[in-house]
Amino acid sequence: MQEFTGNDPELNGKFLGTITADFVKVCDELKEAAYQMTSRNISKYPVFVLCREDQPIGVLLHSRDESGLDWNYSFAMAEEFVQRGLLSEAGYENFCGSFKDPGEFCCLFVVSPDFTNFVFLPYPED
Repeated sequence: MQEFTGNDPELNGKFLGTITADFVKVCDELKEAAYQMTSRNISKYPVFVLCREDQPIGVLLHSRDESGLDWNYSFAMAEEFVQRGLLSEAGYENFCGSFKDPGEFCCLFVVSPDFTNFVFLPYPED
């Protein structure tokens, strides 16, 4: 079960580079999807799952095989992490208290053999 700890200090620069290289290509679409979810009161906590393999969390937005990206991008919400038992109730409360403005920051859940955690990246300024 995942316990929310925020941006992890173990996230090294090289690994972060692979994430941000894709992120700049899809960030406008992710920001719009987060806006739609929050403005329609579907969830206050949109999360984008990044994984290089297929995984069952969320709805696939971009397949790395079809999009020429390094990562698959799926759209989910924090509530799904609780429903699936990936985030405890206490972890969910901590997550909600630490969640950053989804209009300014993108919440990513990165799943990799080397690193699995939530990461908040700021959207590039226009």
